[in-house]
Amino acid sequence: MHDEDGGVPRRAGLARRGGLAGRGIRIRIALGTAVVLAAVNPWTVSDVAQAAAPVSVSAPTTASASGSGSASVRWTTERVAPGVQVRTGVIRNTGVTPVWTVTVQAPAVNRLTGVPTWAPLSDRTWADTTARQLTDAGFRPRVERVPWEGYADTPRGTMGWQVRVGSYAAQAEAQSASQAVTAGGFRVAVEWTGYDGRQAADRQSVHVAVIDPAAFRGTVESTHDSSVADRETTSAVAARTGSLVAVNGGFFITADADGVQGTNAGLAAYDGTLESMASGTRAALILADGGRRPRIADLSTTVTARAGSSSYAVQGINRVPGKVRNCGRPGATPTELPRHDLTCAEADDLVKFTPRFRAALPEGAGTQVVLDATHHVVSAGPRGGTVPAGGSVLQGIGAAADWLSAHSRKGERISVREDIRDTAGRRVELGSRDSIVSAAPTLVKDGRADIDATTEGTLDPLDLSFGFAWSNVRQPRTMAGIDRRGRLLLVTVDGRQPGVSEGFTLAEGATFMRSLGAEQALNLDGGGSSAMVVGGKLVNITSDTTGERPVGDTIQVLPPHHD
Repeated sequence: MHDEDGGVPRRAGLARRGGLAGRGIRIRIALGTAVVLAAVNPWTVSDVAQAAAPVSVSAPTTASASGSGSASVRWTTERVAPGVQVRTGVIRNTGVTPVWTVTVQAPAVNRLTGVPTWAPLSDRTWADTTARQLTDAGFRPRVERVPWEGYADTPRGTMGWQVRVGSYAAQAEAQSASQAVTAGGFRVAVEWTGYDGRQAADRQSVHVAVIDPAAFRGTVESTHDSSVADRETTSAVAARTGSLVAVNGGFFITADADGVQGTNAGLAAYDGTLESMASGTRAALILADGGRRPRIADLSTTVTARAGSSSYAVQGINRVPGKVRNCGRPGATPTELPRHDLTCAEADDLVKFTPRFRAALPEGAGTQVVLDATHHVVSAGPRGGTVPAGGSVLQGIGAAADWLSAHSRKGERISVREDIRDTAGRRVELGSRDSIVSAAPTLVKDGRADIDATTEGTLDPLDLSFGFAWSNVRQPRTMAGIDRRGRLLLVTVDGRQPGVSEGFTLAEGATFMRSLGAEQALNLDGGGSSAMVVGGKLVNITSDTTGERPVGDTIQVLPPHHD
């Protein structure tokens, strides 16, 4: 989900007491027979065979899911251009009947901030006590065990326990029942059980784009097409660039309280230029050589400003000094580790702004230095103004402001060295045709599910109030993968639509990507941001009630004339 989304499914709120038509080749093939899902990789079948026979994939259920019923899928395949194929399918599980229910919330405390909050589950003692209280109040509660899903860096066994009341066919019935439970002194949420990762979903609508570098003569790139401080819909960017296929990209800022809207909340590079720094070490899709050599790796960034023999660590590019969305930077409080949906603070912060930051520079206390194209000081003074064409700007607060002031004589050179590395320590060199989009977490590594949700900060085993809905509840998602033949897989699943499409949990996303033959895969931004555009047309159903969401960066599959 998008990092500003909070990972909240479309449901009742908590109650409490106290164009590119015609460009390229497009052929539609309807596979009219529903087939039972099996663990078969559809992309190992030749195009001719795919046209002649139904193709099966494995059901994206987790190891803990129960009541899976009988799963089937009907695929429609479209060849958008040589080397580019889009497949659409609806996965159905018959014999599964989700309902609306009332889930009691457990009092909790945010582990990092110490702020009182609520969690959708807790330990068995709380569950049993709450169930007794509900029974005494005249309700008929049930206690449900929630197991840990197949994460690579969390415990096994029982995650916690949920307490629920009632099973209702209509949301309005559950809403009415929730009012009575709330009146009894309980905090509750009205939920659709089809979002539970521990039972099979009844419907999941997916779109899969496959780009084969061996046959495709165009390019694939990540782009923040105008300004890194803008938000645009994936459709709008696709229309302007004339792309064949497009999906939304990485996490970004949506609230002024967290920074400049549209700017990235994680590593981003476009046309060989680093435009945002990593939030610790997180998953990234590297589109090298115009997408002809894609790969996925966990990446970190180190940036250093140097004036003569003196140096200072740069902790941000194109963001508000002092505010670090998703944390993950040295010196950040309350944590230096990645922490999704949390804005950390930096008291001593040096931030670089590039020409792609086409908005008013942040103002406030501190020092600003304007550099020319050769990194020599043009001016120094208070923060504000704009980035000069071909130049850059450094802003510092706290000790970083003092360092800038000491090295801001006109004509003095302040160089900035940027370093991107994977977890093996290998440096990622950026060429002019390279781009990077990042999010979290890793889903598949070396052909196996390897979800490092804790390491990448989307789940906390020590704090059940954090990340449960984002990770364990079905959501709309956008994912990217690479198969053993080097083909790029771009995938969306619709969600937050009861009875229409529930979405995937992280574990289901990993299972589905593996069923496509992905050797590597990562989770991109999702929730209301999830969008796929084919030939200039939005092909999935986005989850925001206001329509397609304006996002930060996107991934665009561009026809050969862009090569």
